[in-house]
Amino acid sequence: MSIDRSHRPIVEIASRTLHWQGEEDTARFAQSLAQAMQARPALGQAFIALHGDLGAGKTTFVRHLLRALGVQGRIKSPTYAVVEPHTTPNGRPVYHFDFYRFSDPREWEDAGFRDLFAGPGLKLAEWPGQAAGYLPTEDLAIHIEAMTPDADDMRRVQLRAFTPNGQALLAAVAP
Repeated sequence: MSIDRSHRPIVEIASRTLHWQGEEDTARFAQSLAQAMQARPALGQAFIALHGDLGAGKTTFVRHLLRALGVQGRIKSPTYAVVEPHTTPNGRPVYHFDFYRFSDPREWEDAGFRDLFAGPGLKLAEWPGQAAGYLPTEDLAIHIEAMTPDADDMRRVQLRAFTPNGQALLAAVAP
C-alpha cells in the first residue's frame, strides 16, 4: 500500500480567539480581512468556511465582508439557491455558499460546484459540514458562537488557519 503524497494532512497551523461585543466588531473584523485581501490579491482566492448555529452571525459577517470588498446591490443568504455569485469592483469573483440544505451528492457535480471551487475567486461557505467530503481544505475556518442563550450581540469567534494562505489571512487581521 502506498501513500498518495499529493494529499496534505489537514492540520491546524495557527489559531486565534476573538470576542465581538456587537455588530460593529463584526464589521471591523470584516473590514480588516477585506483590507488584507486587497493588499495581497492571492489572499482574495481563499476558501473561508463559516461555522456556527442558526442565528450565530455567519450571514451577517459575509454581508459585512462583501460590503468591505466593495460589492454593491442586495446581498442575500443563498439558503435556497445554495450559491450566490458576486463580483468586486475590480472584477474579482466571490461565491457565497450555504450548504444548510445540501443533501444530494449529484448536486455537487450538476451545479458545477467542483468547478467553482477549482476556479478563481473568494469562496465563503456556511454549513460546510453538510458538504463534507466534497469541499477542499479550507484556508481559514471561522467558528461563531453566541455568548448568551438569547443570542444577543456578543460572540466568541474562533479563527483557525489550515493552509499558508489561511495563516497569512490570520496574521493580517487585527486582533
